[in-house]
Amino acid sequence: MAEVIVVGGGVGGMVAALLLARGGHRVALHERLDRLGGKLAERERAGFVFSLGPSLLTLPEVFRELGVARELVELDELCRYRFADGSELRAYRDPDRMAAEVDRLAPGEGAAWRAFHGWAANCLEASRRTFFAGPLGRRPERARIGDLLAVAPGRTLDGLARRFFRDPRLRQYVGRYATYAGSSPYRAPAALGCVPAIEHGDGGWYVPGGLPRLADDLAGLLIDAGVEAHTGSEVTGVLAGRSAVSGVVLASGERVSADAVVVNADAAALYGRLLPDDRRLRRIGRLGPSSSAFLLLAGVEGRTGGLPHHSVVFSADYRREFGDIFERRRPPEDPTIYIGCSAVDDPSQAPAGAENWVLLVNVPAGDPGRWPMTPDAYRDLVLERLARRGHDLSGRLRFVESFTPADLRDRYGAWGGAIYGTAYRGAFAPLRRPGNRGPRRGLYLVGGSAHPGGGLPLVAMGGRIVASLVEEDLPARRGTRVR
Repeated sequence: MAEVIVVGGGVGGMVAALLLARGGHRVALHERLDRLGGKLAERERAGFVFSLGPSLLTLPEVFRELGVARELVELDELCRYRFADGSELRAYRDPDRMAAEVDRLAPGEGAAWRAFHGWAANCLEASRRTFFAGPLGRRPERARIGDLLAVAPGRTLDGLARRFFRDPRLRQYVGRYATYAGSSPYRAPAALGCVPAIEHGDGGWYVPGGLPRLADDLAGLLIDAGVEAHTGSEVTGVLAGRSAVSGVVLASGERVSADAVVVNADAAALYGRLLPDDRRLRRIGRLGPSSSAFLLLAGVEGRTGGLPHHSVVFSADYRREFGDIFERRRPPEDPTIYIGCSAVDDPSQAPAGAENWVLLVNVPAGDPGRWPMTPDAYRDLVLERLARRGHDLSGRLRFVESFTPADLRDRYGAWGGAIYGTAYRGAFAPLRRPGNRGPRRGLYLVGGSAHPGGGLPLVAMGGRIVASLVEEDLPARRGTRVR
């Protein structure tokens, strides 16, 4: 039986801890906040419940395989896109309905969407055999010769959109998938275009009560597996010699020994603070930070007729918007606004006759003190832009709260901004990230910095990958193999 310490209680860390404990190891997990779940955070106020992180689940079988048995609700309409000219695209789960909607928006482009969806399906299968199948450095067992070509090497996501679509609105729709990895469609690799194959193939699912309930379920599974989960327990350093790690240091000063340390934190935090390494910090720093989020939580009076669970209100100039975020390092003047309202499918999320609106805008990660306007002024700008695009909430707001990237990171451990997003370009973009194995024996990385991007299920899959690596590296102490 090996002694394993997991630093950080996000989904990747929880999954790694769960599988290692089931494999017969003694596992202790330390989380600095008073809860587990990472981005699966929520805020409650006056009878309203808001999910601060993901609100839609794809690939539910990833969690089913872990033992999560909660009933889920499949959404028929995955998202509704509203463009600057006032036109709308309703994205249905069924590919035939989706193609028909594309034809309605842009006559003649339905066939192009079918071709794009076919490409996405092939790309997804190639990615499952390669980028999603294991850690960097391990040769994929089921890879095929054509897999590299299947992910359109050397092409950006915007370039992929231009290959299939003439209509600029449909190019903007495809470009949105870059934000799943905190990147820009003008830099992100075309491989992120596989996400629609997941959404229209496996569907989009809502967790009754909000996605934070998944964190509750995983926490229960950790207890059942015998994991020692310590919340409110901050790790301030990783103990290591020249070749191997030997444990961690807690904020209390206590030193805890371990055979392996799994770090579920940003690679920049690991090499900048927990295990200082200037050379590695400079290397990952050259990749540039991914985007973060500015959130508005609005308690809205009344019900909005026909409002879907998820909407995206696009900016008028996508290239300028991402230039603001990644080049000028400021919140966009004309932002794309994501709207989530779970109360349309789950009345428990808001008082009777009211709605819980979560408004998300992509902004640069980092200190909002460098923004050209105050967070309050930017909140007002977002609400004004939303009203201009058909969602005027003035006179309906019971309250509105805003959260900067620093607020979300410090208070909820969410949306901190991983160091890998902007380098997502070209043939080898998914390889340009910190590996799951660290530079010392017994050190492993899991979470946003060390997975290929694309959402919550892939972070969970990263936890499985790391658990398998620990099993490989500690064969003498291995109990039952990780399943």
